[in-house]
Amino acid sequence: MKKIKLGIILLVVFLTIAIYTNADNFIVIEPQFDAVESFSEGLAAVNIGGESNYWRSISGGKWGYIDKTGKWVIEPKFSDAGSFSEGLAAVNIGGEYHYMFNSVIGGKWGYIDKTGKWVAEPQFYDAKSFSEDLAAVAIYYTKILDCRWGYIDTGKWVITPKFDDANSFSEGLAAVKIDGKWGCIDKTGKWVIEPQFDRSFSFSKGLAVLKIDGKWGCINKKGKVVIEPQFGWYFSFSEGLAAVNIGGIMSGKWGYIRNPLE
Repeated sequence: MKKIKLGIILLVVFLTIAIYTNADNFIVIEPQFDAVESFSEGLAAVNIGGESNYWRSISGGKWGYIDKTGKWVIEPKFSDAGSFSEGLAAVNIGGEYHYMFNSVIGGKWGYIDKTGKWVAEPQFYDAKSFSEDLAAVAIYYTKILDCRWGYIDTGKWVITPKFDDANSFSEGLAAVKIDGKWGCIDKTGKWVIEPQFDRSFSFSKGLAVLKIDGKWGCINKKGKVVIEPQFGWYFSFSEGLAAVNIGGIMSGKWGYIRNPLE
């Protein structure tokens, strides 16, 4: 009987120690990298050898990918690296960080899969994450920093590069800029909402945030304004509400609006 009681006591002590050890030992991967990105689809981009700068960005070093145990899955060899989306990640070869632009300039962007194999060889001036089977990419137009954006699948151009800027597809539409104005296209490149806004973002839950004459509002997928541009700062909805500003960032006031489509 005493042995049973002693065994129970030891078991309780062991479990208590285990529970508290696991609760307190929250570090899963020891700090060892010079910069890290959030995990996405099981992998995270991390930097080795880079240096932090005034803008809280990282310059130099090489980027690779680790899994959630901290093991290298793709060795650090890229000048810049994006998060995985739809099984692919945009990575840069040969670029260099420039303080003026607070980003990597030059080199070439391409796409790799989770094994590090090239799916789209490095050839683009800039590249964004895949979304809804397409990715916005840019090529040089006339000279450096002068580029045109279009969309590719993993093998070919789907929408030829002709835009001054482009967002990723969301809910079947993408906001693009041409001749200084933003509108929205479908996956064939056809205009669904003609370019007319000073700025426009991707659709989320039926709405896209836009800017007209310095004020922010929202449109629906037909291009109809459903929230009049009246706010002083860009906003986004979360749990049906969005924080908005009236009167300016420095001296104005903040409140919340609801998504009229929910």
